[in-house]
Amino acid sequence: MDTSILSRIQNDVETNQVMLYMKGTPVFPQCGFSAAVVAVLNNMGVEYHSVNVLEDPGVRDGIKEYTNWPTIPQLYVKGEFVGGCDIVREMYETGELNQFMIDNGVAVRSAA
Repeated sequence: MDTSILSRIQNDVETNQVMLYMKGTPVFPQCGFSAAVVAVLNNMGVEYHSVNVLEDPGVRDGIKEYTNWPTIPQLYVKGEFVGGCDIVREMYETGELNQFMIDNGVAVRSAA
């Protein structure tokens, strides 16, 4: 694996409060799982940075290696890997994601 790609991923994850690796963009998600995570973050009013892995095959492969997690999307908060679509959706539905954001100093619009 190209260490410059892993370094770029690490930099993105560490310098953005909330970082989402997804297929497509928040305005135009290109898979249902990415769209679901975008919907959760938008519903919460969370500001986040995203990377479209479809534009960069190196990042698409690198992010899977970075976390040892096989699927995309991948959500990070304050440098910590939170999970993919199912985990994020489940945490959102139970209110755990809202509390996790608050505990990490991330502004949320309202409670889930």
